[in-house]
Amino acid sequence: MAGIILFEGPSDLDGAPIVIIATDSSSNAKTGDMIQTWILRADVPPHIAARDGRDVSICGTCPHRFDPATGKRTCYVTVFRAPLSVWNAYQRGAYPRATLKEAREFARGRMVRIGSYGDPIAAPLAVWRNFARDAAGRTGYTHAWHSLKGSRAIAWRGLVMASADSVAEAEAAHRAGWRTFRVRRDDQIMPVERVCPASAEAGKLATCAQCRACAGADGRRSLGITILDHGPGWRQRVAA
Repeated sequence: MAGIILFEGPSDLDGAPIVIIATDSSSNAKTGDMIQTWILRADVPPHIAARDGRDVSICGTCPHRFDPATGKRTCYVTVFRAPLSVWNAYQRGAYPRATLKEAREFARGRMVRIGSYGDPIAAPLAVWRNFARDAAGRTGYTHAWHSLKGSRAIAWRGLVMASADSVAEAEAAHRAGWRTFRVRRDDQIMPVERVCPASAEAGKLATCAQCRACAGADGRRSLGITILDHGPGWRQRVAA
């Protein structure tokens, strides 16, 4: 099966209709063999939503969304490629709606990427917990960690990493109990971090599927992960 629908319903960010689709294919050399999950507006093509601001339903206030004031979008995901292809297939009815049991079976024994596009917190935590329950492992990241409080923050930080774009952000996230994934533009590495093993600077020692470190504050690890800025959009990020 090429893919399944994990969730269709209102976004936890703004109530607009969203869909989460899991696909069983990836050509990403860095991540390796992982099930990908795409968090999309159900009613708007992703490249249009990214341009007119309706991607707030799936990305929240991520700083890498399109900025009308500057005309720049610094997100590493090229939305008119994989996200648009998945959305078009969804519109054609290519993906069946999975039951909770079917979703678990789809991911059983596999590595899962929570949020190949979109922020995981756009959907209910229970969706992700169920999907990843029998998986071999997971990776996941949220830029919205600072908006989560109390028991909700505790629950989410056990599942995903806090995305940080500066030392100050990473320090704040660690103080709040999060493990971090920080994209940096220099050689400064914090004492609470180690370099991503899948990165070029580390010699591509392992894929994400092999490393499995970006699984949140699960009690087994404490160090954050850091990587030099790279990939699509890095030139715009440097100029930002």
